[in-house]
Amino acid sequence: MTTVADHETEQGDDLSPGGTPRPQALLLAFLGAHVLGHDVQVATASVLEVLGRAGVSEHAARSTLSRMARRDLLRRTRRGRNVYIGLTGRSRAILLDGAHRIWHLGAVDHEWDGTWTLLGFSMPESWQRQRHVLRSRLLWAGFGSLQSGLWIAPSTVDTAPLLDGLGTDGHVKVFQARALPPTEVAEIVQEAWDLERIASHYRGFLDRWGDPGEAAAQAPDSLARHLRLEADWLQTIRTDPRLPRDLLPSGWPAEPAQDLFRGASTELKRAARDIAGGILDTIPDEPAGQDG
Repeated sequence: MTTVADHETEQGDDLSPGGTPRPQALLLAFLGAHVLGHDVQVATASVLEVLGRAGVSEHAARSTLSRMARRDLLRRTRRGRNVYIGLTGRSRAILLDGAHRIWHLGAVDHEWDGTWTLLGFSMPESWQRQRHVLRSRLLWAGFGSLQSGLWIAPSTVDTAPLLDGLGTDGHVKVFQARALPPTEVAEIVQEAWDLERIASHYRGFLDRWGDPGEAAAQAPDSLARHLRLEADWLQTIRTDPRLPRDLLPSGWPAEPAQDLFRGASTELKRAARDIAGGILDTIPDEPAGQDG
């Protein structure tokens, strides 16, 4: 399994102070919008121009492209003097995972049946990488840390993909359960998740994109604004467990922020594609092994 969570373990927090997406987050947003599903590779020069419109310096953009290629997130093809970049299986899986989270899962769970998934793990101290990757995947899947080594999610979660490739058999135990008296579900939520911090992410998104003037100031044109919007939203929802409506405090800002994102993305998408069509130098994608 390769997910946005795996990307996060390598990149860290994808927002700079003030809510500005980092170069790799913007590049992934570009690839998801203009490469995924289009069967093309894009000239490096085109990518540099697009990222420049979104506020990324040429030096930072080139460094990001090189780093992503080293991590098997980009595939390079040379045609004469030009270099084109395309997706790898790993980056395609990351982009599909992000698209599913953005467009197919709601910010709030309206259909919860009271089932919790519990996952406990105990690993050797030397397994720092496995522990870090698993924690990142658990956060992305909606788990919160209830106590040391015990994680909980307010839904039925297929945990097999979360453990894929980690070699943790024998070190992880998974259960599904329902809360019984004297357990207070509200206390579980307060212990496992920092609701105020999650809410602050949504409020920040609403502040940045809810005012037309502020949104327009994010970037000079629809293409750049669309990339910044998508990268910002993915970061905003990264650690939201999608709690059931009945477990959330009144005035929870997730759904208003989601409505704002989806409306703004739809509004910007056509103009962004028109601008991209006049910028992007592309070639048909080719299977790995046929690169020049």
